[in-house]
Amino acid sequence: MINFTLSRDSFGKLNLVDANGVLHEGVSPVRAFPIQAPEEGLSLVNTDGKEVAWLDRISDLSPEMADVVRDELAGREFMPEITRIVNVGSYACPSTWTVETDRGETEFVLRGEEDIRRIGSVSLLVSDSHGIHFLIRDQYTLDKHSKKILDRFL
Repeated sequence: MINFTLSRDSFGKLNLVDANGVLHEGVSPVRAFPIQAPEEGLSLVNTDGKEVAWLDRISDLSPEMADVVRDELAGREFMPEITRIVNVGSYACPSTWTVETDRGETEFVLRGEEDIRRIGSVSLLVSDSHGIHFLIRDQYTLDKHSKKILDRFL
């Protein structure tokens, strides 16, 4: 049961009014499981990082409040999903990777094999030299060329 309301103020900050009518300004949604369950388990935290509300599922919110939460998350999170590995500059690290993502084609530098981490049984998280994380949601659904390149690094 949702016992709070969310809205944006005139500066675009997300505000929460709890069941007691207390206004919490500048709250931020934080996903508990951003990869495995992105639509479930969100904490709404204040500017000090303290939780002011818990949300089991985004779908529990009204469509308007759900849109506000999704917009806020999109503004804070940046994790492109790799859909294809086009090329790698070298099989020795550091290596420059050219990839296609859900946000377009890009290049990044992989410092070492340890920057490719398994998440569950099929997903991988790839960190570039600048700390940007790229998600491979299911390594087994990649095309043959991408799998071959990936296998050399795993």
